[in-house]
Amino acid sequence: MEVVGISEISQAKVIAFLKKHWGSTEMVISSGIYDCSKLNGYAVLDNNTEVIGLITYIITNNECEIISLDSIEENKGVGTSLIQAVEGFALENECKYINLIATNDNLLALKFYQKRGYVLARIFRNAVEEARKLKPEIPLEGNDGIPIRDEIKLEKFLG
Repeated sequence: MEVVGISEISQAKVIAFLKKHWGSTEMVISSGIYDCSKLNGYAVLDNNTEVIGLITYIITNNECEIISLDSIEENKGVGTSLIQAVEGFALENECKYINLIATNDNLLALKFYQKRGYVLARIFRNAVEEARKLKPEIPLEGNDGIPIRDEIKLEKFLG
């Protein structure tokens, strides 16, 4: 499995992947509005050089924030490899923390991150309602029919 910087693959592939898996390249979360196609990140490519996983992030001061993470092949190490790449970069850049936002319905993400040392840090009640004002295509219901309402901040101390 090869992890590459997203600057090493075509912008068109990055945009197509984001649109397919997030509805657009834009991510609206409580920390801001981001065009993920313009952020730093990493990708995992399959043998046909198609993107099978993508992560984007920002670094502000001594903190790294993961803005998006998506893997189309679960339980094969794609997401873990992408997280490790960002954590390594964050450490090299002397970040003390790495954090991210997940929605309350995304139980798989909450489990995934906690297994990798992330802890629940804060709940933003009804934050998704605010995000829908800027990005109306955010669905009302998510995984398992759970209403998408809240954002949950997870963080990991890097040392």
